[in-house]
Amino acid sequence: MGRAGLAAGAAVVMAAPAGTASAAPPARVGDVQAALEEAARTPGVVGVVGAAYVDGRLAGQGSGGSRLLDGKGGRIPPGARFRIGSQTKEMVATVVLQLVKEGRLGVDDKLADLLPVVVEKDLVARAEDITVRQMIRHTSGIPDWYAAKPNPDGSEGEEPAFDVFDFTTDYSPLDIVGWSRGRPRTGEPGERYAYSNTNYTLLGMIIERVTGRDLATEMHGHLFGPLGMTRTYLPLKPPEGIRGPHGHGYYPDADGRLRDVDRFNASIAGAAGGVVSTARDMSVYKRAFVQGRLLPPELQRVLTDRLPGGGGLAAPGAPGGRGLAGGDLCGTFKVMGGTTAGYLAMTFYSDDGRREFAVSLTLSGKDISRAGQAAGTAMERVFCPSA
Repeated sequence: MGRAGLAAGAAVVMAAPAGTASAAPPARVGDVQAALEEAARTPGVVGVVGAAYVDGRLAGQGSGGSRLLDGKGGRIPPGARFRIGSQTKEMVATVVLQLVKEGRLGVDDKLADLLPVVVEKDLVARAEDITVRQMIRHTSGIPDWYAAKPNPDGSEGEEPAFDVFDFTTDYSPLDIVGWSRGRPRTGEPGERYAYSNTNYTLLGMIIERVTGRDLATEMHGHLFGPLGMTRTYLPLKPPEGIRGPHGHGYYPDADGRLRDVDRFNASIAGAAGGVVSTARDMSVYKRAFVQGRLLPPELQRVLTDRLPGGGGLAAPGAPGGRGLAGGDLCGTFKVMGGTTAGYLAMTFYSDDGRREFAVSLTLSGKDISRAGQAAGTAMERVFCPSA
């Protein structure tokens, strides 16, 4: 998982000690509240909120730490909303592929044809050769817009190119795509995998142009509404943020002083990582996706098939994902994850989609590695209590 990325996806797999995988529900579920309280004691974690579901039924929920820094603000409500980061990408890709199913575009349609403006403004090199499929699978070669100093191959780097503390400027998707222009391409179209938020900023624009409606409306109409994700939405413009009581994340400024980034600029994340949701709604979404209720098999494979050369899963939030057998109470789990400044969210799910553990951690710094490990340990405590 990217250390500081706005929407750095993940597909690490957490499992108990190796044993025989089992598709059956666990004989018992561990104490979710205790697991989250333990995770909240991790250095750099301000608060944690999450819930476990088995076959769509709540198996336990809770929170740990506090809403605000230094133990202030009380506990985070167990059903609180949180930013899901790059988990947004799989949702956006799903909507694109639903539009493909409806015959409104094709997976091999070219970017230049779907968004002529990026050619007119010279925002994306090779736009006439780049396909929808390649953008979904991060094989387009389009460089990432996130980092001020991208990696030598053009992929996402450490520090953001934008001011994390600018909560008011309303950036357009074209502005954001323009941040990537002039950076080195990561390969020829279709050549290899290279994670790039720019792919998904462009896919969000394609959804809007094809449908004639804004991205938030289409996300609700295709996913949130039909699935009953009643507390999930996509903010697109500042100062819109997280509704209701929730945990606040913190990020260091140039002087190293921790500052509240709860008002993170909604116009920046968008299709690359802007959705706000809850543990319950994330479990609903992931169960529906894994069980094949959102896309026909041939289109779902655009997201789930391995990339050429065995370079990992195609799923946009899941570079390099793989499944490992756990103990016979655990089975196989994967995780879809994402970050924004001050936040880390992860949704663990079993291969059969029957078990989910969705968790959000609010942070007080840039390093997400210990928080990610704490979330994985919490999942093991919940679904592998005998390990």
